[in-house]
Amino acid sequence: MSIQQNTATSAVSTKTSKIAQSLTAAALGLFIVGFVGFSHVEAVHNAAHDTRHANAFPCH
Repeated sequence: MSIQQNTATSAVSTKTSKIAQSLTAAALGLFIVGFVGFSHVEAVHNAAHDTRHANAFPCH
């Protein structure tokens, strides 16, 4: 039974870890987009603007 309990615990831990990683990545992405999109620092905004154009992503 010890092996089955360890496997079940590992599966739950892996699922929880993946959810936590996904939420962290989403929060980081939203923070970066929000920071760059609403930044009053011209260099930050211009760098993001140039990057969008370099990746053929329309921004205006």
